[in-house]
Amino acid sequence: MNSYKALHNQKHTNGNFVIIPVRYQDRMDILKWRNEQIYHLRQHKPLTKKDQDNYFNTVVNKLFDTLQPSQLLFSYMENDICVGYGGLVHINWIDKNAEISFIMDTELEKSYFAKHWSNFLELLEKVAFQELNFHKIFTYAFDLRPHLYPILESKGFSREATLKEHCFFNGKYKDVIIHRKLNSRDRSL
Repeated sequence: MNSYKALHNQKHTNGNFVIIPVRYQDRMDILKWRNEQIYHLRQHKPLTKKDQDNYFNTVVNKLFDTLQPSQLLFSYMENDICVGYGGLVHINWIDKNAEISFIMDTELEKSYFAKHWSNFLELLEKVAFQELNFHKIFTYAFDLRPHLYPILESKGFSREATLKEHCFFNGKYKDVIIHRKLNSRDRSL
């Protein structure tokens, strides 16, 4: 298993759910899910196997050896099977904040969207708030999946901003909704 120099604990667990540093062996599943869910990602075209191999070999591999990487990516596992992928991206080490990124196996979205988002958020908060002592984590979501917002809010996130007509999607401008959560340990400052 790869390990991040930025983290002391490489594995975070919540019952049958685990996040571990993103595994090379999961890259083709991730490619499939990203291409299936391109509509809500900041990805302009479908990825090819060559694109994905290149990304893992040139970008992801460097993240493990960096003390302050731009992102920390994880394979999200249920009962030792990779069912999603995501992490902390666009990390700002000075201001101690990061954006949350997460996608799951497309086939699980209809029946298990809330379950997996909730579990992933709990695991990622352990990394962001307990391990890295970040001040804030946030989501940046094209306003295409409103069923995500109640899940975020049930996990203590609050709507921080709406960027009106901020992204162009299917010939129309869409809003971007930003939810944030602050580290409760920072509230004593």
